This record gives sequence, structure tokens and C-alpha cells, in this order.
Amino acid sequence: MTTAFDPIDLAGTRLANRIAMAPMTRSRANGQDATPTAAVAEYYAQRASAGLIISEGVHPVAEGQGYPNTPGLHSREQIAAWREVTTAVHERGGRIFAQLMHSGRIGHPDILDGDLHPVGPSPVAAAGQVYTHEGPKGFLPPRELTGDQVREAVAGFASAARNAVEAGFDGVEIHGANGYLIQQFLASGSNHRTDEWGGSVENRIRFAVEVVRAVAAEIGPERTGLRISPANTLNDISETDTDELYTALLTAIEPVGIAYLHVLETAPERRPLVLDLRKRFAGTFILNPATEGETDAASLALIEDGVTDLVAYGRLFIANPDLPARLRHDGPYNTLDSATMYAGGDRGYIDYPAL
Repeated sequence: MTTAFDPIDLAGTRLANRIAMAPMTRSRANGQDATPTAAVAEYYAQRASAGLIISEGVHPVAEGQGYPNTPGLHSREQIAAWREVTTAVHERGGRIFAQLMHSGRIGHPDILDGDLHPVGPSPVAAAGQVYTHEGPKGFLPPRELTGDQVREAVAGFASAARNAVEAGFDGVEIHGANGYLIQQFLASGSNHRTDEWGGSVENRIRFAVEVVRAVAAEIGPERTGLRISPANTLNDISETDTDELYTALLTAIEPVGIAYLHVLETAPERRPLVLDLRKRFAGTFILNPATEGETDAASLALIEDGVTDLVAYGRLFIANPDLPARLRHDGPYNTLDSATMYAGGDRGYIDYPAL
């Protein structure tokens, strides 16, 4: 029987176990330079016992930054700073993928340099607010991308993927979830286009498919993963025909042969779709399951039952950097201090006792 503590081959990259650290925004980059700080290297190195670390969302282009103090991968300075992080993880025997996250309409001009403005498939503002250095501010209608600008956005993902490999990452995860740019194209509530990038399911999946193809062509499919969150309403996303949408997306990207598909399960009732996607996808399957709580090892049974190849844990990894060992022993678990969830200074994470 396969267990969470068995190694696995991820398209040529050996993972020591099947426990993944899910991507989580940490907001510890250096201001406008958007370079990760020394604390970022320490933070990820502490968690190198994960079979796979998926980094916080990293903006592939400057206008893709959605929150203050989040890191990028579009400058030489950012590449050099990330190399310190990947070296620290590899020295501890870990594996780390960079999550490429273009926030699209989620953001604010006050967060961006110069005259940059959040962009999106259509000029439809998201409900809600975003935190800026001047406090919370309401989302604004994004600038609608022209056809040429859509293609430039695709190229931006590919360029950032190349930068990630240069920075020492083992691969990249394309963020197609949580209401950011790729899901904004997928969702009919935020995509009102009538050209080749909107309208039908075939057209709404086109941007995601083109990004996957471009990244895989740039760095190899074996270094490329995709994260999706079917039916996720985060960031004011409204999807229709969810099952048809994601089935079509998987059918379109399957020939590319990417390394993994990472599914954020938004509710337990979405399990039938998860199982269908699992059946349709030939590569490694990672599941961030919908659970009542994250402080036990119950989700690891999903590996033993064949529901998924890896299980991704989020907040539990913040409070428990040595989480695989704690899962093996079913605890003890530290409790996440919500005050340290985000920035919290260079020591903004919980010290933990050795088992």
C-alpha cells in the first residue's frame, strides 16, 4: 500500500515523500524591488522536509502584483534573491517550485509602480477591498487587455518560468485558481469578451491553455504544474458550467504532458469532479482537500485510497515547519497564531520544539 511517507517520482524529480506545502502569500518582499528577504530563505529552508514546497504567489510581470510586499520574478535582482532561497532549500534536501501568480484585476494602482494599473479580461471590478500601504481601498475596474496584450501576458508567464529555473527552482506552478488572472478568464462573471478569448467554454479556457503551452515550451513540461480551484468564489469569481469548463481545460492541456495538476477542493461536495479530473489526468495529482480541520493526519488516507498522489497542506505548515514528522506521529501540533499569518517582521513565524 502506498503511503504519504513513500517517495515519488515527479516527472524526473524525486520527492522524498508525498506531503506538499501549499502556496501561501507571506508579504515579506523588499518594497518596490519585490525581492524576497533573508527571512524568506530561512522560512522555506525550515520546511524543506516537505516532499514538495510550492512557493507563495510570485508575480511574473510588474503589473501582476496584487498585494504590497509580494515578490516577483521579472528582474535580475529578483532572480539573484530567489537563488538564495532555492539554495537554502536544496541544502536541506528539499524540492521547491515557484508559483507564478498574475493577480489580474485583484490589486490597486497604489500598489504598482508608475502608471501601471490592474488588468483583466474585461473591465469588471471585483467586489471588495485590497490592503495598500495607505490602508484598505476598493477594487477598481481593470484595464481590459487587448488581444496583443493577452499574448504579452502569456509571454510574461513563460519569461518568468525561465527566470525561475535560472534562480534554481525545480519547476513552476501556474496559478490558475483563487480568482486571479487565469481564473478571471475562465469565469463568465469576469470575462465578458466576445473575441477568441471569451464567450464559449473553448474560448474562455484559451488563455489558461496558452499559458501552459508557453511555459512548458520554455522550461519543459516536466518542470511545469498547474493549480486550479473549480467553483471557487474567492475574489468575487462567478463561474458557470464548472464541470464542463474544467473537463475541457484538462482535455486541452493533457497532450502537453505537464508534471502535475494541483486541485484546490473548494467544498466536500466537489469530490466527484475531483475524482473525474484525477481519472482524466495522466501526470502526478496533488490535492488540497476540503476538510473540517487541518490539525490531524486524516487527509493522508486520500493517498492510501488512491484519490491523490500528494496531499497539500497550507496553514498547518506555518505553525509546524517539520510537518511531515508530526503527521507521521499524529502530532503534537502547534496552533497557528493568526497575528503571524502575514508579514510579522523577519521573525514572523512560530518557533517550534523538536520532536
